[in-house]
Amino acid sequence: MLRGMARPRLRRRDRQADPTGSAARSTPEGGAEDARDADTPPGTTLTEVADDVPPPPPAVPRRRVLDATPLLLLRAAPPRQTVATAVLMAVAAALADRPTRDLGLVLGTVLVGQALLGWHNDLVDRRRDARHGRTDKPVADGRLDPSTAWFALSCAVLLVIPLALSNGITAGLLYLVSLAIGVLGNYTLRTGFLSWVPWAAAFALYPAFLSFGGWGNHDGGAAPQPAMTVLAALLGIGVHLLTSLWGLVADHEDGWTYLPLRLGMKVGAARLLALTATYLALVTAGMIITGTLVGLHA
Repeated sequence: MLRGMARPRLRRRDRQADPTGSAARSTPEGGAEDARDADTPPGTTLTEVADDVPPPPPAVPRRRVLDATPLLLLRAAPPRQTVATAVLMAVAAALADRPTRDLGLVLGTVLVGQALLGWHNDLVDRRRDARHGRTDKPVADGRLDPSTAWFALSCAVLLVIPLALSNGITAGLLYLVSLAIGVLGNYTLRTGFLSWVPWAAAFALYPAFLSFGGWGNHDGGAAPQPAMTVLAALLGIGVHLLTSLWGLVADHEDGWTYLPLRLGMKVGAARLLALTATYLALVTAGMIITGTLVGLHA
């Protein structure tokens, strides 16, 4: 009798989905407890984590040896220009028949002075260099703290003053004036056509620093040959062109119109480098010939 009757079809009725995405059941305390997610396999243990647990501290990157503070200060000097200028000044003093101890004094004075100018330039340009992604500037890329560079700069100022005056009062004051011109050049004239003026003025004082100088020289020394002063000023212009070549693109983006950029846009950077090297060689040869024929002193 049952065989002729239709069997009732059993239909599965799904539970209505919770609008919050999770089911809740009542607890004895009257609250609600989240049910296990439908996608969680059976047997999985869920662990609740308190919201106030602080995240683990970020890993501190290991510092490379090249990122040691003394090496970063050396790199910010910058070392090649600093050493080259100091050595050339010491060689010039040797050609002027200065005694050996004077050569060391000249070398030390110019080393400290050039490092001072380099640190000051990096501090003045740190935001601009960072904007252009300069990886050769430790202050700009954050590896060297500006306060550390300022401290080194302050120490250099306190050191270069007695070093310069040890060459004689007149010679020392002339060298300190050349440093002051370099510092002012980091603020003024550097972006326009007259950018070469601070370089020419500072380098023009170098022959006087050598001719008036001497270990504890209080006699005043003697003035330099005018031709040597002019050639030194021309040498400063050439050094300005040479040191500016690697930043022409960034300077052009910032709207600078200084002399190296104008020349570079006319003849191209590669050709300007060759012309600058030739120019520096000719000026140096002129200084050697002048020193040989008439000497440093007037």
